[in-house]
Amino acid sequence: MTVELQALAELLAPWLWAGALVALRIGAAVFLLPGFSAQAVPMRIRLALTVALALIVAPAVAVPQPFVDADFGAFAAALVSETVTGLCLGFVVRLTIWILQILGTIAAQSTSLSQILGAAAVDPQPAIAQVFAVAGLALAMMAGFHTRIAAALIESYTLVPLGTLPLASGMTGWAVDEVTSAFALAFSLAAPFAIASLLYNMALGAINRAMPQLMVAFVGAPAITAGGLALLALAAPLILTLWLDRLDRALAFPFGAP
Repeated sequence: MTVELQALAELLAPWLWAGALVALRIGAAVFLLPGFSAQAVPMRIRLALTVALALIVAPAVAVPQPFVDADFGAFAAALVSETVTGLCLGFVVRLTIWILQILGTIAAQSTSLSQILGAAAVDPQPAIAQVFAVAGLALAMMAGFHTRIAAALIESYTLVPLGTLPLASGMTGWAVDEVTSAFALAFSLAAPFAIASLLYNMALGAINRAMPQLMVAFVGAPAITAGGLALLALAAPLILTLWLDRLDRALAFPFGAP
């Protein structure tokens, strides 16, 4: 009985090593993935999600020969590479939520709503930013975010094979491009709020110039608040649709378009 168990352990050992590395990449990604990595999600749930994703992804991963041979040296070297790859994958998806938060912050500052319910969330941020972030996560989950994440993790092993460390020079350029495009998209989506704020302040200045005795600040403050909420109701569906396209691109090409 002992000999049979020892033979079984020797047979399963290399696949357990490889499964541990798969779980390592997935765990690093889950650490940054939106929704999964929220502070409101208990640590046990995160661990269960990591194990569940590892069971889904592991059968689709081609295991290199050193891991089949249970080479401890190759496993130790892959600890760094798998962690870095998982963090990069989680970072590019997390960046999509930061787009909504940047967009909401710009919109809140433009419409004088930045102080309303600013500290209601776990991470203090304006109410509009929190609305966009929660709505974006809900829309992503309804669009099958959990299945798309599993597909992106499987595809990542084609782009960055198991045990391969991404080149620092290439990852630096990739990170700069992703952050630049994220800020550009956030500013573009916040343009309606910024333009409306500019037109409002120009009109307010003209009224103040024509009627200096009128307290235009007290008259105009409710108007910009109501206008900001109305613009939010009108623009949010289109903004979230464009954002979902960006999330789909991040999941389809996590390390940049080919």
